[in-house]
Amino acid sequence: MELRDLEIYARVADSGDFSAASRSLGITPSAVSKAVQRLEKHLRVRLFNRSSRSLTLTAEGQDFLGPANAVLTAAQEAQASVSGLPSGVLRVRSVPTFATYQLAPLMLEFQARNPEMVLEFSLSNERIASLDNRADIAIAVGELPSSNLVAKRIGSARWIMCASPLYAHTHGLPKSVEDFASHKCLDFMSRETWNAWPARFQTGSNPRRNGAMVANQGEMLAALARSGAGIARLADFHISADIEQGRLVALPTNLQDQAQEPIWVLYPQRLNLSPRIKVYVDFLEEKLSSSPWRVQL
Repeated sequence: MELRDLEIYARVADSGDFSAASRSLGITPSAVSKAVQRLEKHLRVRLFNRSSRSLTLTAEGQDFLGPANAVLTAAQEAQASVSGLPSGVLRVRSVPTFATYQLAPLMLEFQARNPEMVLEFSLSNERIASLDNRADIAIAVGELPSSNLVAKRIGSARWIMCASPLYAHTHGLPKSVEDFASHKCLDFMSRETWNAWPARFQTGSNPRRNGAMVANQGEMLAALARSGAGIARLADFHISADIEQGRLVALPTNLQDQAQEPIWVLYPQRLNLSPRIKVYVDFLEEKLSSSPWRVQL
């Protein structure tokens, strides 16, 4: 059994597509298919259910994924111990806007420091209780559900009530919570999201505000706010540049949240932590612990 075939199988399992796996690995789809076939022949089991429309892991393929990733991790760590540099793939799961506006600008420097590492980002607003076979490390915001993960705080966030200068000029800005009933407000689709509006903007189950538009992504809400569509409640790490450059204006201080939400990096509890995880956690702590996105209100 070839280590390269294991790597290709794990990449196909992660992407759910031969073509996507081939692009990320820099090889042809035919080479990917042949590697999976060799592995299946060696193991004498079928690892994937194949059809013209989908590719899914079989029960045996799912069972084999964890041990395969463990072998790949061990090989990469052995290489790192010899070369002195962390190497291999680190799979990072993150809140989309935090990854886009805070992680992405730092990754060129991280890559320069760690040229043998490859970062794979998976973005989701879902609360994280565990890391499955598709992530090695996660960035989370707010209260954490109970889990067996190590949680290290790397910064904090505040939610900023804001609108565009156009909206402020056309409609004015609210001065009290009661004023929101006559304003257009932009909201997350789910009331259970970590970015839900505070209780003081609710009367029982009814919002004390006029919901103009909803979306399931903060990036869409920010774009709507910048266009003048209404008032949004967005994280400072997302919109600090918009505030500084005048594309958005913050509402009066008495309407802003004073509480800060913790930002966490989550990773497995292990006696011998992967060098890839350690170097990435240390880098994030170095760069983000001062919460450089802080907005002065």
